[in-house]
Amino acid sequence: MSNPQLILASASPRRRELLEQIGIRYQVQTADIDESPLPAEEPFALVQRLAKEKAQSIWEASDKSLPVLGADTLGIVDGQLLVKPDNFLSARQMLLSMSGRAHTIYSAVALYHQNACELAVSESKVWFRMMTEAEIEAYWKQGEPRDKAGAYAIQGMGAIFAERLEGSYSGVMGLPLFETAQLLAKAGIRIL
Repeated sequence: MSNPQLILASASPRRRELLEQIGIRYQVQTADIDESPLPAEEPFALVQRLAKEKAQSIWEASDKSLPVLGADTLGIVDGQLLVKPDNFLSARQMLLSMSGRAHTIYSAVALYHQNACELAVSESKVWFRMMTEAEIEAYWKQGEPRDKAGAYAIQGMGAIFAERLEGSYSGVMGLPLFETAQLLAKAGIRIL
């Protein structure tokens, strides 16, 4: 994009779409960090650390002329992280574990500017209706769950399973816009 206002430290198409939705001009520089949890690291701490490390790695390599935005989103059910499925069996297991109940989504955003880091986290709960084995198999064959954490996309076909959402819809997608706008305002980037 011409005349960018910030650097987005993410290759996520959903994060790009969300920034464009609020009229932010950006350039993308993907952060290459180890996203493995530390021993005994809780999901809430993990999502914050990953967002901060992504932004920090790009900030440190930059000329410091633009703020750097990093983000990370994690889903949790029964204390287990909802990651991208390796295959149909792992997608099936994740979707069944969420069927008929709630799971939690943490979405953290970190903004580096002027050698300081601002951090915010949104917490959302998503309730899924009961899902049948046939629906899970058809959803997998449709293709959407294959590269999605938790094996679903709230902004896609996966929305048919989401009975209720409490929290941030954009946070569940991968970038909580309320928190992001607040951080951008602190860095002098106005949206309206």
